[in-house]
Amino acid sequence: MTEPAGSTPWWSGLPPNLRGAGWMILASAVYAGQALIVKMLGQRLDPFEVAFFRCAFGLIAVIPFLAGTRGMIISGNPWMHVLRSIVGVAGMFCGFYAITHLPLATATAISFTKPLFLIVLAVLFLGETVRWRRWTATAIGFLGVLIVVRPGSEVFSFAMLVALAGSFFIADVAVLVKKLSETDRNVTILFYFGVITTAVSAVPALFVWQNPTLFEWPLLLLVGAGAALAQYFSLRSLRIAEATAVMPYDYTRLLFAGFFGYLFFAEIPDFWTLVGIAVLIGSTLYIAHREMRLGVPARGASGG
Repeated sequence: MTEPAGSTPWWSGLPPNLRGAGWMILASAVYAGQALIVKMLGQRLDPFEVAFFRCAFGLIAVIPFLAGTRGMIISGNPWMHVLRSIVGVAGMFCGFYAITHLPLATATAISFTKPLFLIVLAVLFLGETVRWRRWTATAIGFLGVLIVVRPGSEVFSFAMLVALAGSFFIADVAVLVKKLSETDRNVTILFYFGVITTAVSAVPALFVWQNPTLFEWPLLLLVGAGAALAQYFSLRSLRIAEATAVMPYDYTRLLFAGFFGYLFFAEIPDFWTLVGIAVLIGSTLYIAHREMRLGVPARGASGG
């Protein structure tokens, strides 16, 4: 695997896996920074409005890629795009609500339950086979979630349920995108997602609308730009390095989220939250390890 021409000599001389780890850590920092900005905006603006701007700026970012590609926006399955977009925007609403109402580290940890939901959805809707090892790891992962949210205790909140719902919706999106990718190009999927989610998110945003301040406008722009930048860093990492080598570095997002939460909001996770996070990370790392050994994508594919 090689880096594109133009890389600095000292960077090019490093082992590919080390360079890939660097890109993945950058992606994690940007994702955590985006969550921080969403939480800051959520102190005054409703998550529905923040999500609308995320969708609108995301659509603007996709439009230049359509230049000179006549026919690319024609889809063989337009109604699946509608379903994918509605589910996707629901996941976005839930994620932004959770970030606004939970400690950053807790909201980030719960977002890592997506692979656990994906295992179940892949069996139900993609006909994939999952054997006992990954079922066991999935069950242990959900045990970690229970330790984090602790139903019935004073730490349990409605926002935790919303965060779990958001992870479930995003896992659904992964299944729908896998289906859509069989017939449509990536730019087509991104275009439909941008158009439909912007339209759908505009409706609830109107009911809670507040004009952004001069300080909030650049932050809203950063929310949209941050998502694209983090995805670019992640793809760069996976292109030059082995996925099994760099995937664990995605969990540095928890460290960045914890640091930002402490620095800006004086948030300190308690002991049991840290225990639950450790259990959740261990189970999802094992699931990814099994999938990589079997030579399938880390999306709950066949094997086990």
